Amino acid sequence: SISHLSLLMASQGSPLVKRKNAYPVLENASNHAEMTLQNETVPVPQRIAKDAHVTSLQQYRQLYQNSLQQPDDFWAKQAHSFLNFSTPFSQALTGSFEDKNVAWFADGTLNASVNCLDRHPPERVAIIAEGDEPTDVRTITYGEASAEVCRLSNALRTLGVSKGQRVILYMPMVPEAAYAMLACARIGAIHSVVFAGFSAEALRARVVDS
Repeated sequence: SISHLSLLMASQGSPLVKRKNAYPVLENASNHAEMTLQNETVPVPQRIAKDAHVTSLQQYRQLYQNSLQQPDDFWAKQAHSFLNFSTPFSQALTGSFEDKNVAWFADGTLNASVNCLDRHPPERVAIIAEGDEPTDVRTITYGEASAEVCRLSNALRTLGVSKGQRVILYMPMVPEAAYAMLACARIGAIHSVVFAGFSAEALRARVVDS
């Protein structure tokens, strides 16, 4: 609508001119929008809220208070609920901010790749990738992504890559780049991502620095 367009133009710093038969335009529309967002509570549609981890503002506020009052217990519960540990942790928080030695879940171990992929239903959509063209859209499930990551993990092992070794990923922004990162994490290799638009010299410098 014209009012939405006016707000967009104002937020981008464009001069606005009142037009006949147009909606009234605020001189400082961006500030008005910010004030509206600060003072207005927008209800979440029920079709979205029913599948959310936090289903109401009241529940959010209660969780927030719990995190302040009992941070160890709160984050231990969150970790048990949303992460799979291969070695369970005995204590959520060790150390202190005063001694500058804070550590979370210090004696626990997990695999980031497993937690990103394996713990989710295989039929659920994990990635919606949009290419340069409007028709270039790929929908990838967790099962499909997991299969590709496992294939790449085995390929890396075949090439001699093992835990602790470094892998440089020189790739464009495609789903396969995420597969490569997760494949490295799956076998314990360290990955360094280099933007595919960099020159050969820039790539070499980043390989050396890694």
